[in-house]
Amino acid sequence: MFVHWDHASQQGLELSWPLVGGVFALPRCQSVGVEQYHSSAATFDPTSWDPVELARTARRAGMGYVVFTAKHHSGYAMWHTDCSDFSIEHSPYGADIVAGLVEAVRAEGLRVGIYFSLSDWHHPDYPAFTEADKPYVVGASPPRPNPGAWARYLEFMTAQLTELLTRYGRIDVLWFDGGWERPDWGAEHLEETIRGLQPSILINDRLPGVGDFATPEQFVPDEAPAGRWETCLTMNESWGWNPDDEEYKSGRQLIHTLCEVAGKGGNLLVNVSPKGDGSLPDPQKERLEALGTWMAANGRAVRGTSPGLRPAQFYGPSTVRGETTYLHLLMRPYDSVDVRDVPVRRVQAVRELASGRALGFRTRTGVIEGLLPEPRGTLTIEVPADVVGDDATVVAIEMG
Repeated sequence: MFVHWDHASQQGLELSWPLVGGVFALPRCQSVGVEQYHSSAATFDPTSWDPVELARTARRAGMGYVVFTAKHHSGYAMWHTDCSDFSIEHSPYGADIVAGLVEAVRAEGLRVGIYFSLSDWHHPDYPAFTEADKPYVVGASPPRPNPGAWARYLEFMTAQLTELLTRYGRIDVLWFDGGWERPDWGAEHLEETIRGLQPSILINDRLPGVGDFATPEQFVPDEAPAGRWETCLTMNESWGWNPDDEEYKSGRQLIHTLCEVAGKGGNLLVNVSPKGDGSLPDPQKERLEALGTWMAANGRAVRGTSPGLRPAQFYGPSTVRGETTYLHLLMRPYDSVDVRDVPVRRVQAVRELASGRALGFRTRTGVIEGLLPEPRGTLTIEVPADVVGDDATVVAIEMG
């Protein structure tokens, strides 16, 4: 679960990007004045925020970790930072959001991830973004501070990271963003500091030159990236709470995306965006419930698995754990499905995963290949219509 949230959610604004006039990658993003965007920091009071329920929702949805936006590009800190008064501590709410969520996430047996923006469009030494700096151009560096100011900013940034990595126990994932704006983050020194404070942490690939895992955004790559990776994905077209954005993916679409990602060996980081009062929007709760229902029945085909068959062997995603291969049927089969180039004499049983129901199957090899002690051939599995689920049916092939 990815959680995008800060004071601007009170205004129903996308996080950060409206204050710079929007961005091409967010078609529903608004554009507001810089002063207007920051104004809700003084009134932020999410009285319906319930980190315990959010963590339980993540667990029920089948998720293994939660990544929370401790600070987005706008510079607002969702924890009690000693480095700045631009934080939740100085709002009417007052409580440390990060502390409460981290505790709740751990209590549910989930891992803890922190999102932290390298860029800070509020800090005077960055320097702060103003109306005069519009329009924002992605890929073009913002106004460059003098060397003294940049050194102060790097010190400030490192101090905030140190707070996050020392006050809340073990942090499993550090999810950077904003690295495109500058080439000179002092990445080598920063990485050394981070790993010194949290030796087992995983760092994403958005601190230039550093990265334990790749982060394709809003799509599933055709070819899996080398090494660890996760696709981060919104449920609609916005990261933050945007009441005007009703372009939601269906629960089925999210489940199919999960199957595709798992079939390529990745993780799926699904975003939620609490409202200004801290509650989750109903459409998001409905989709999390759909994910949870499917994962409760089919999670064994996702958790702890590796990529399964080659595309030429099976027309769809597949995963494998030990001697069991899981076929993710994203298209409704016509009576049966074929799996090619498998050791057919090793097939012990075939079952529909959710119910455990045994499925009929037959095998076929070439005439000459059939004379071999372990021939490879085609496995044809019967899939009756009453086995096919509403979202994605999983068939487990057990080898001996």
